[in-house]
Amino acid sequence: MTRTPRLLLADDHELVRATVAALLGAKASMDVTECADMHAALRFITEEGPYDLVLLDFTMPGMTLPDSLEAAIKANAPHPVAILSGTAPPDIARRAMNAGARGILSKDMAPETLVNAVRLILAGEQYAPPAYLNGDREAGRAMQLTPREMDVLRGICDGKANKEIARDLDVQEVTVKLHLKTLSRKLGARNRTHAAMIGRDLNLV
Repeated sequence: MTRTPRLLLADDHELVRATVAALLGAKASMDVTECADMHAALRFITEEGPYDLVLLDFTMPGMTLPDSLEAAIKANAPHPVAILSGTAPPDIARRAMNAGARGILSKDMAPETLVNAVRLILAGEQYAPPAYLNGDREAGRAMQLTPREMDVLRGICDGKANKEIARDLDVQEVTVKLHLKTLSRKLGARNRTHAAMIGRDLNLV
């Protein structure tokens, strides 16, 4: 009798996690375990693993490159670990693959493509969309921050509030908010915390 593959899916977005888990359970006949952060993922791998495949959300709480990824790879050895992301720029995707990730799966993938990508990784191959590994448009756009946007990015990376950044830069708080909005768009960040995370991962600060 064929053994059902076991997958650990770690993602802090409940709807995304539930949707992907249901898809892989139904279409790939996988036994999916879910959790919402890196700490829980490592605990599951240690206590219940290794899993046939571990999928880690790039932006969930506790997730850092390369430390968290390398820890998961070590704990889940010899089975693969892959990244699930809707925001990772090509530079981050390449760093993840260089650190040992066996795949970069986008949350924007068509359901059948996602299932096939998982099957490919389970078969011992690597998977990453060409846009992640070959396209530098997003990474280049992230590097085109203006000097003032860089000042604001450094401020939020230091944990400062908009009012504090405005005082440091001798500008109005509304100006800081405007710069934060434009730099977040360039970085593909959902909020200030996400922008700070991406800025650090891209070594911009």
